[in-house]
Amino acid sequence: MTSTPTTTGEPAAQGPPGAFPARGRSGSGRLWRVLVYVSGKLLTAVVSLAAVVVAGFFLFRILPGDPVRAMTEGREVTAQQREELRRQFGLDQPLWQQFLDYCAGLARFDLGTSFQYREPVADLILERLGPTVLLAGTGTVVAALLGLFLGTRAGWRPGGRADRTHTAVALFLWSVPTFWLGLLLIVVLASGRGFVPGLFPTGGMVDPGVSGALDTVLNTAWHLVLPVATMVAVIYAQYLMIMRSSLMDEKGADYLTTARAKGLRDGLVRRRHAVPNALLPTVTLIFLNLGQVVSGVILVETVFSWPGLGQLFYSGLRVPDLGLVQGLFVVFAASVILMNLLADLVYPLLDPRVRP
Repeated sequence: MTSTPTTTGEPAAQGPPGAFPARGRSGSGRLWRVLVYVSGKLLTAVVSLAAVVVAGFFLFRILPGDPVRAMTEGREVTAQQREELRRQFGLDQPLWQQFLDYCAGLARFDLGTSFQYREPVADLILERLGPTVLLAGTGTVVAALLGLFLGTRAGWRPGGRADRTHTAVALFLWSVPTFWLGLLLIVVLASGRGFVPGLFPTGGMVDPGVSGALDTVLNTAWHLVLPVATMVAVIYAQYLMIMRSSLMDEKGADYLTTARAKGLRDGLVRRRHAVPNALLPTVTLIFLNLGQVVSGVILVETVFSWPGLGQLFYSGLRVPDLGLVQGLFVVFAASVILMNLLADLVYPLLDPRVRP
């Protein structure tokens, strides 16, 4: 006989000895599980960021080249002046002391000073952040929309003409080196020797002498075409392939069979039922690529002389400018870690099956 709860507030029987207790359904129990889940994700993000700081510091210290020698190249500088520069930038300190000073600066949100620009790294990053977000953000949004749209068409009828065509083109462009594709577009569409010579600018963000808000916006959009096209062509295949695979997995689900049995049209079944569920696996990819928006596309910005963080990072590697590349490395990694953390926190809200 099973016991029933009494009206006096006594708890019901907990089941036979040795049985596992049922999962708590009370509000306090659920809140506790959510707190444990969020705390675990936050701890993982903090540990990842700490590992990035350590790895970034020592990784750039083993780069070949002398920063002081590179900064003074072509100038008549005495050995005493070089030593004074080393002292100013803290390069005369032991490696462990440099690391402690670097960590202390990060705790104060001080990313250090650039050797070549002689400016705070944080100011340089803020100055270049806007152009990078404009370029990489536009490219990410366009690539996601294009990839998801074509992936839906390819995955709904696998093996068809649309599937074979879209998949082949996407994989081909994905395998093409970014810098080669960018240079090819410049030769074909921007240089005087292409099929459509001078159609687009070869580099930069705004032409000199452009004034006025509307003219600046239009000129910037004109300069954006080739960099965005290069970026989209290389990365949209990620979204296409994941969406295609997810939609193929969903096609045989029972709920789609039920929807068809109710008389819904094929297009309606795909749009209202299959696509929303197939989008779930792409959430993490979208968030990770949003995190990479801050870092931009280093090769694209370098090829098209786009004044963003990617080009700034490339210029810092050439010196090497240790303060600059370390600061950018931490900012790039922190943005990806933050977006991955947000994806981990948002995904349970979208998919009840993984809720804590």
